[in-house]
Amino acid sequence: MADSIKSEEHWTKKGDIDLFMWEKYAGAPDNKKGTVLFVHGSSMASQPTFDLTVPGRPDSSVMEWFAARGYDTWCCDMEGYGLSSKHRDINCDIANGADDLSAVSEYILKKRNCGPLLVYGISSGALRAAALAERHPERVKRLALDAFVWTGDGSPTLAERKKKLPDFIARNRRPIDRAFVQSIFDRDHPGTADDATIEAFAKAILSLDDSMPTGTYVDMCSKLPITDPLKLTMPTVVMRGEYDGIASFDDLIEFFKKLPNADKQFIVMAGISHASFQQKNYKLVYEILLNFFAQQDPVYRGEQH
Repeated sequence: MADSIKSEEHWTKKGDIDLFMWEKYAGAPDNKKGTVLFVHGSSMASQPTFDLTVPGRPDSSVMEWFAARGYDTWCCDMEGYGLSSKHRDINCDIANGADDLSAVSEYILKKRNCGPLLVYGISSGALRAAALAERHPERVKRLALDAFVWTGDGSPTLAERKKKLPDFIARNRRPIDRAFVQSIFDRDHPGTADDATIEAFAKAILSLDDSMPTGTYVDMCSKLPITDPLKLTMPTVVMRGEYDGIASFDDLIEFFKKLPNADKQFIVMAGISHASFQQKNYKLVYEILLNFFAQQDPVYRGEQH
């Protein structure tokens, strides 16, 4: 099936900023089950996260996996990441990423004349995705928040990261290397990802960037909460890895309680730490996401709706 999947490169503008988009689909891009937009996190561009190839590991590209099941799939590089513009002297925070997604979503909806998008974001990408959903609820059919954080209370990862906050505030970019990528998989629960996948992931990330913007780190360490659950009116799933250190279970449950749409789910992913699609249990994550995106809307909602 992978041989029949087509790829297309797209570009759009945000002022003088060039934003890179990558699309994968099988057959024709129209008349699909849905259009999925994948939103990357703080420390890697979009293609390494969502269109990875790992020898001996089938379906390492979540975009191809969804494309093979009848979806039109997209990802994009935020400003400051990957192939998108990096010339501005800014730290590319969550709000700036929401600006990027506003431009990208507008482009996709016009280009493919499709209905509202199925949006998945991971880590700070979940914060960006939620910001898009708050700004433009009419553009988001269903929202998936993976490795999400609300207030930051009880997060061991953020507690450690806050120790470096003055350094993050002092500069707009932070260096990354192979050891840094390894640390993503070691910090919570070593062993949740295999070595070949980590190596391929690191190689793909470092082929595009040797530094990353600091804005999302600053936001997550000093400005939470930046998402208002009451404004997320679309069906929403909160996905938390069993071992993920970015958000405590209690923090996410309190967020989940406030989501106003009763068509919502909270799912704990067994054996998963932080980078869900690069874990040994990645197929479990795919199935959870597919089931949520493919779920039928309720026939009856009651008088309050």
